[in-house]
Amino acid sequence: MPASSPPRSLPLSVWRADQIEQAPIPALPSGDPGLDALLPGAGWPFAMLTELLSQEAGIGELRLLVPALHRLSRERKTILLVAPPHLPYAPALDSFEIDLARLLIVQAQHTTDRLWAIEQVLRSASFGALLAWLPDETARPEHVRRLQIAAQSTRGPVFLFRPSSVRQHPSPAPLRLVLSPGANESIEVDIIKRRGPALTRPLVIRLPQPAGATRLRRRAPAALPEAPLAPAPSCPVVAIDANETAGTAQAIR
Repeated sequence: MPASSPPRSLPLSVWRADQIEQAPIPALPSGDPGLDALLPGAGWPFAMLTELLSQEAGIGELRLLVPALHRLSRERKTILLVAPPHLPYAPALDSFEIDLARLLIVQAQHTTDRLWAIEQVLRSASFGALLAWLPDETARPEHVRRLQIAAQSTRGPVFLFRPSSVRQHPSPAPLRLVLSPGANESIEVDIIKRRGPALTRPLVIRLPQPAGATRLRRRAPAALPEAPLAPAPSCPVVAIDANETAGTAQAIR
């Protein structure tokens, strides 16, 4: 083709590496316009895995998702948590106006049990959002690939919380973000994988505050859902132990 020939227009299903994918992608708004502008689909995408990588738990990763979880709970959709590092603090969730009756926790101690539980939830596709924790490096790429395949039939966002040490490992997840604690109740978000160009610098996002709060201190029990405190006795949060399910260790090899 002569050098003077203009580039051919491409269909929406084809994206260039220097542009964010423009094909229609079902997504849930993140609650932050700046972040939405950087995500394919302008929000947390459905039918795919979103990996959230951090050096440690409790830096504000759940508060980053609070606007999306609040919207889902108002739509009376179930929010599933698989193997969270701490039991969610019910009064904090309630202060963010998240319906606790829509929250379901699946407890699983071992990686094989967690992978099995995550895959079963994904195949059921009966949730508004799935949040799952894989805190070590034992989950291999083929395990995550199985989860990505299962996630393609879902109708809600799927978040995998993993350590930042796996940043250099290959992953089939289409969207990967590295989270770091920021100053003054903020969090830094670096998008290291998406259908689009890499970020030149991390995005700083102001974390949401609970209704009526005048000032939050980092890791204050009333402010952070990820605080390591048990739910109040009247909290309708339901926990299921996946470790007692027969044959889970053999489900994923």
